[in-house]
Amino acid sequence: MSTGPGAASAPAPDTHDDKTTSDTPAGTAPDTPRKTSMFASLRIRNYRLFFLGQVVSNIGTWMQRIAQDWLVLSLTGSSAAVGITTALQFLPMLLFGLYGGVLVDRLRKRPTLLVTQTAMALTALALAALTLTGRVQVWHVYVAAFAVGLATVVDNPARQSFVSELVGPHQLQNAVSLNSANFQSARLVGPAVAGLLITGVGTGWAFLLNGLSFVAPLTGLLLMRARELHVVERAPRGKGQLREGLRYVARRPELIWPIVLVGFVGTFAFNFPVYLSAFADDVFHAGAGAYSMFNTLMAVGSVAGALLAARRGTARLRLLIGAAAAFGALEILASVTPTLWMFALLMVPLGLFGMTVNVTTNTSIQMATDPAMRGRVMALYMMVFLGGSPVGAPIVGWITDTYGARAGFAVGGAVAALAAAVIGLILARVGNLRLSVGWHRGHPHVRFVPRERREELTAAA
Repeated sequence: MSTGPGAASAPAPDTHDDKTTSDTPAGTAPDTPRKTSMFASLRIRNYRLFFLGQVVSNIGTWMQRIAQDWLVLSLTGSSAAVGITTALQFLPMLLFGLYGGVLVDRLRKRPTLLVTQTAMALTALALAALTLTGRVQVWHVYVAAFAVGLATVVDNPARQSFVSELVGPHQLQNAVSLNSANFQSARLVGPAVAGLLITGVGTGWAFLLNGLSFVAPLTGLLLMRARELHVVERAPRGKGQLREGLRYVARRPELIWPIVLVGFVGTFAFNFPVYLSAFADDVFHAGAGAYSMFNTLMAVGSVAGALLAARRGTARLRLLIGAAAAFGALEILASVTPTLWMFALLMVPLGLFGMTVNVTTNTSIQMATDPAMRGRVMALYMMVFLGGSPVGAPIVGWITDTYGARAGFAVGGAVAALAAAVIGLILARVGNLRLSVGWHRGHPHVRFVPRERREELTAAA
């Protein structure tokens, strides 16, 4: 990705081989961005099967999320119990996420996904049976949430790294973006369908349909042509592979600093259930309808951000830094917005820039990682990104309760903007870049350029 002509800013390498040469922190990608068709990856049969299966499964996943929370609330009458359910689903990723990455690097991705997707389908069907027969108890839901979390430990890094085997390095940016658009589109459909099922026939049917929805991705995996996959060397069994993965990331600024950035953003700025519910209830006194509207508008922005990212051919860390800074600034702006409708309208660009951060980080990390290490690196990324919200939620929740929703939202945005600024300067220093401020076609032009190029620009002026 590129924000315009100028020097590369620690980009993900754009190679013609799936093994990247990521030892050079700053990278040397061309200045001109390579754009592609928005749906280019769907021309590849294997990816098309994968994508269509995920369309169905993601809708089922969102249905189960809503039904699960509603079931726990109806069984206990406790919001704390709902929080426990969410924590149990994230806990395995926090505890075992890195070990899941080690396993993924050792195993073939397609058989691994067949096992993990089957396990999650059986969990949903078991919960459906308990609910539909009237025998469900809250501890059943806790066990089911934890079981799904355990499957996710392997499923998440396997799915993330399998995309590169489906499409190869040239279409990776496009495929990751379409995956994100897929998930966010399901976010618009799944909760609505779940609401109709819960009010019409009960939560058990939402669990049943989610379990059955896994037939789609399982069928897609079985129909794929193995000969058309991009072969990736698997890591052999050996001791110390977890430490090897951590050392691999620590030695590479183009990996460690985006992960650190997304850790700060995910922990403090992405806690929208805390922020948006507080604004809907305490600031605007508009209730659940406004909360639903905020989430829907944010999902619309997220889909737009994912589709825009799908048109870009490269993933520049320059764009990641800019998107994270804009995301933080928008949160600060939203925190002082006086009216409900102004606040609601800001949800669309917030979703767009938030998705840009997500997609750019995901793609740049995958492209900068050796295929044999990709499972471990993606597991670390997902652990930091997904695990940050449960850690940060109590912190931003306390700030929101103590100082108000506006203060909590502003703090989250300030952390994201400050982290983007600091890490941007670190990457610029590592990449031997300097800030260049000038004029281009009558407009101020701010960009990072190599030190040598800055000296040429100064001399020319």
